[in-house]
Amino acid sequence: MKHKKNILAASVFTAVLILAVVIGYKNLSYNWQWYRVAPYFFSFENGRFVAGVLLQGVWITFKISAISLVLALVTGMVSAFARLSPYVSLRVLAWCYVETIRNTPLLIQIFVIYFVISPVLDLSAFTSAVIALSLFEGAYSSEIIRSGIINIPKGQFEAAQSIGLPVFATYYKVVVPQMLRQTLPMLAGQSVSLIKDSALVSTISIYDLTMQGQKIVSETFLTFEIWFAVALCYLSITATLSFIIRRIETRMRFVN
Repeated sequence: MKHKKNILAASVFTAVLILAVVIGYKNLSYNWQWYRVAPYFFSFENGRFVAGVLLQGVWITFKISAISLVLALVTGMVSAFARLSPYVSLRVLAWCYVETIRNTPLLIQIFVIYFVISPVLDLSAFTSAVIALSLFEGAYSSEIIRSGIINIPKGQFEAAQSIGLPVFATYYKVVVPQMLRQTLPMLAGQSVSLIKDSALVSTISIYDLTMQGQKIVSETFLTFEIWFAVALCYLSITATLSFIIRRIETRMRFVN
């Protein structure tokens, strides 16, 4: 019964939303030119597929997000274990990293890494963007992972020790699977945030999806068409990622 009510509420909300969009679309005094958008995604020249600038921007956004996501999870895992370490120096170091990153804007961090650190280390704009996003999302992932480990009952550690599991095997076979089951929805939300935050790398002249959209709008004045197309691209990427993580979450629950 409750499930049917939820479906009915979702259907009503969707219908109202579509109606509002249709009315707004018709009443807006704007010369829509959707037919001009497609070539910015792809075209065919002499029967050969040619990627448009928006599709190239999608690829750059995908690369930055994918690499940053992997590095953010690694950084979050390492800093989470460092904060739970018995060594004071590691705990202080990890605390300073997490609090510094979480309490400063991502845009400032991108500028600091690109304009201050990258000239010294000779880093490209792409590498600077990946480092900034990885450190930023890694700090939030660290707290999520740490909370998942803390919530595991002490009896699980004691049971692992009682059967003679070494420390690494205890974490690999007992702690990490349970932590992932508890924190996967929150890590999924953080991953979606990373993709949306990647739009800020356009400020350091990386031709990602947002930067390509800005460039096209300034040249053609197709403001609404291009930004709607860019938003649809981001929605497609984040929805696909959410679906994949949902499948992983369902599988983990089935296995256990």
